[in-house]
Parts: sequence; C-alpha cells; structure tokens
Amino acid sequence: MIAWGDNLYLQALVPPGLSNVIAVAAGQQHSLALRSDGTTVAWGRNNYGQTTVPAGLSNLVAIAAGNSYCVGLRDDGTVITWGLPGSIQTTVPPGLSNVVAIASKGNHTLALKNDGTVVGWGFNTYGQTDAPLGLTDVTAVSAGSAHSLALRGDGTVSAWGDNTYGQTNVPSGLSNVVAIAAGLSHSMALRNDGTVVAWGRNNFGQTNVPVGLSNIVAISGGVDHSLALRNDGTLTGWGDNRYAQTTAPHVLGRCIAVAVGLGHNLAVKNDGTVVGWGDDTFGQATPPVALSNVVAVAAGWSNSLALRGDGTVVGWGNNSYGQTNVPADLADVVAISAGPFHCLALRTNGSVVAWGDNGSGQTNVPIGVTDAIAIAAGSQYNLALRSGGTVIAWGSGSQTNVPAGLSNVVAIAAGYIHSLALQQNGTVVKWGDAFIPAGLSNFVAIATAVGSSHGHNVALKNDGTVAAWGWDTFHAQTNLPAGLNNVVTIAAGGYRSLAITAKLRISSVESSGQNQLLHFGTFSGQLYTVEYSPDLTPGSWTELPGGSVPGDGYDATVVDTNALSGAQKRFYRTKASPP
Repeated sequence: MIAWGDNLYLQALVPPGLSNVIAVAAGQQHSLALRSDGTTVAWGRNNYGQTTVPAGLSNLVAIAAGNSYCVGLRDDGTVITWGLPGSIQTTVPPGLSNVVAIASKGNHTLALKNDGTVVGWGFNTYGQTDAPLGLTDVTAVSAGSAHSLALRGDGTVSAWGDNTYGQTNVPSGLSNVVAIAAGLSHSMALRNDGTVVAWGRNNFGQTNVPVGLSNIVAISGGVDHSLALRNDGTLTGWGDNRYAQTTAPHVLGRCIAVAVGLGHNLAVKNDGTVVGWGDDTFGQATPPVALSNVVAVAAGWSNSLALRGDGTVVGWGNNSYGQTNVPADLADVVAISAGPFHCLALRTNGSVVAWGDNGSGQTNVPIGVTDAIAIAAGSQYNLALRSGGTVIAWGSGSQTNVPAGLSNVVAIAAGYIHSLALQQNGTVVKWGDAFIPAGLSNFVAIATAVGSSHGHNVALKNDGTVAAWGWDTFHAQTNLPAGLNNVVTIAAGGYRSLAITAKLRISSVESSGQNQLLHFGTFSGQLYTVEYSPDLTPGSWTELPGGSVPGDGYDATVVDTNALSGAQKRFYRTKASPP
C-alpha cells in the first residue's frame, strides 16, 4: 500500500509492515486499511478517536471514513462506527441489517441494503441522508461532503442533497454507468466503455476530465481532486494538487541523490535521470525532457537545479528572481545548492558562483573565496566551507555570525534563521536561532530545512541511523519512521525530510583464474570496504588488500587475488562509511 498528499497528521505515512490490504479509505486527516483477514488498521489524526479501532474488531468486509470517524461493514450485514463518540454521525440507525455496501464522507453515511434500498444518517442539513422516495434497485452508493449518489441496476444515476455547485445535477442522458464517486462538492461517473463523466464544483478543475482519458476501471473523488485508474494499472489525477494529491508516487528504484524544496521533491536515479513529485505550480517538479547524466540536485522553494556529470547546471521552475537563469558560462561545477529564491554553484577551482534574489546581498560572493570545498544556501544568506576546515558566511541575519574559532569543519547546512556545522569529531555546532539536543554525536552528515520559521534539522549518524530535531509544529517532520536504518543520504526542506537507505550486500561473485570478482551496488558519497572471514566468527574479519572503493551510485567490483589459492573457504561482507 502507498499513500501520498497532505501528511500534516501522518495520514499519508503507511504503518511499516502493513500487508494483505484489500481495501482503503481516506478521512479528513486519517486513513484506514482493510486486511484480507477482516481486521482493519487506522492511522493519522486521532483527536476524536477515529484511529482507535475497537478492540477485537474483525469480520469486516468493507470500510469507509468520514471527517473524524470511521465506519465498518461486518460480514453479517451489520454496521459498526468509531470516532466522534455519541455523535449523530456515529449513531447507526437501530435495527439496521442486511447491508451490502457503505459510503461516508464529510459528516454523513450511506448504507446500501440487499434489497436495493438506501439508508442514511448523520448531518442532514441539505437532505443528504434522505434518499429519494421510490429509490430502489440501487447497486452502489457514494457520499460527498453534503450530497449523495446512487447507481441503479439499469446504469443510471440518482443524486440528492446539497446542489450549490450543481453536484446533484446528473447530466441529461447519462447512462451505462458502472461506477460512481462523490468528491467534496463534485460528482463522477464511470461508463461501461471506460470513459469518465464529471460534474459539480470545478474551482480546481476537478471536473475537467483529461481529454482522451479512456480504459478506466475505477474512479475516486477527493476534496477538490479526482482520480482514475486505467486497466494497465496506471493512475491519472486532476484538480487540486497543492499537496501533490493528484501526482501518483513514482516507483523510484535505486536513487543516488535527493533534494527537498518547500513543497516538492527531487531524486536522481541510478541511470542519471531525475524524478520530481509534489507541488508543481511552477513546473518545479517536472524535470526538462531529455535531462540526463545528472549526479546531484538541489531544490529551492519553487525552483530546481540539476548538476550534470560534465560539470554543467540546468535550472527549471519558478524564475521570479532569475533563479533558474543559470549563468551562460558556468562550467566545471562540482556542487550546487538552492535557497528560497537564489542559487549557488561550487567550481572545481574552489570558487563560488551565485545568482537569483540578491535582496540581502546573498549573491554577492565575498572576494577571496577561492578555496571552497562545500556550499550551503540558506534563506537570505549562504555558507561556504573552506579547505582548511573553516566557514565563511554572507548575506543577512545572525545566522551569518560564524562562531569565533570554529575549525575542523567537514560539512555545513544552512536553514531559515540558523546554521549548522559538522566537525571532524562528529559533533555539530549551531549559530543563529537554533538549538541542538544534548548528547548527540557520531554524525557523518547534516541537513536543515530552508522552510519557514525555525525549520527542522536532520543528522546522519555513522551507524546509519538518523536524528531529527527542531520546529515540529503539526507537521511531524521530526517524527522518524520506525525502523529507519541503513541510511546513506539525507535531505531536509519545507516540512519533511527524505532519506536514501541501502542494504549492503555482495550481489554476485565470479571466478577469474585464481581471483574472485566481488560485485556490489554503491551509493554516492560513501567509501565501501570488502572484508573476508574463514568462519564468520566476530574477530576473524580481515579487509581485502585493495578492498576499499569510493561509491559513485553504480556497481563496484573488488578483486580477491588469493581466493582460490588454497582450500580454505572464504566468506565476504561489505561495509560503508564516509570517505
């Protein structure tokens, strides 16, 4: 199961290990999953007990979710609800039985009985729970915020309730319908020829069915967006995309780099292509066609950068401050960074180039910065790490006041109103408006969000685990996923973080004369070491001569020149560490 869109209360964070799911339901800020064994799992906001599944609940065959409550249909045809205790929304009509389907949204619920009639309960401000007199032969129901839909056996649709936006004005002549779906204030119908019809509110284009859309087998209506599933398993979405709810998640596979903007994300795949997702208002999540050979990415608030293997840079997205206008002569670049509306590039000669918003002097690179080895763009300022382990800052704010005597720095991170530096001994130093929890150590990488207000911070430890701290109001950006380990790369931005994980293993072994060729996958920015042991005992592991290789995002090969010279067996393992 996968989830995407607004994650304010972790409603899009699927519980680890959840499997055997046969149905799902999405409430206002919570989620439900029905397992094949008839049990259900709920997560997300729980202010009214909507994710507290009743103990021992089983034998469910269908689920539905309202604003702050849940509905379940048992295999005996009865209905159970939880959340909003004692409310009209969760008070099932006495004696309700023989139910074969349920639907819920907003604050009302519909139940379809085996005789083809419909029962409704909950809020009834617009008559949304009052099924029309004489409505029979119903085969499916769907509930909107304050309107209701019913599909009849003859392929026609009946609608009732709130009609403020024409959501109950079923198009004249609509027939051959095989499925229905109600959004907040719009309606959808799927015809037996695989086409879709939509009507009602259209403030975000949610009823503008994409031209040529066909071969659809299922539909769903969100608050102000619509989804359609094709018979080839692909998903199409349209309407409101402010939380990336119409952008189906990509199957990323193996990634070598990631970046996080204010509302969008970027990932570099192993083949050098870039995938973007999330807010795409300015096209920032849509990489240019044919963009390839990419080794790194950076994300501003609403713009994106990509660094190619040939040292050139490509920019796209919001260009209100010229932040995507990469200088024409920029070349020999080895690193990039993006602030909200400005960009940085580090060249092989240690010089720094900046462009975009200069309202606080953030693109005025100080004279004499010719020995930089790392860069970081903050809100309206920048940091550069010099080859001697010192840091220089420019732009505005207290976050540019580098602590006197700061040295032995190996990594830097620039946030909204604070800065971080990672020292060689694995400790982190901060300045500006920030704090660091006591006892944190053994870090190998740091990242901080250039979001708004104080932002949050993420740090990668040398054991592959992650620590997170900082501003966390409502967005849970410091609530690390359970079991997160084997992390090799981190990124932070907006109100979320990303991590690339790697399970280290030797993927294949081949013999060549007296040699064993050991092949394994790598990630950028890591040093990989191959060790061997004759018997797997803890103290028996020895590093192979020449067995250390830097990771580059591709497969690596290490040769054991003595593997076949004797009869002794050898076991191998790989380890990764910062270079």
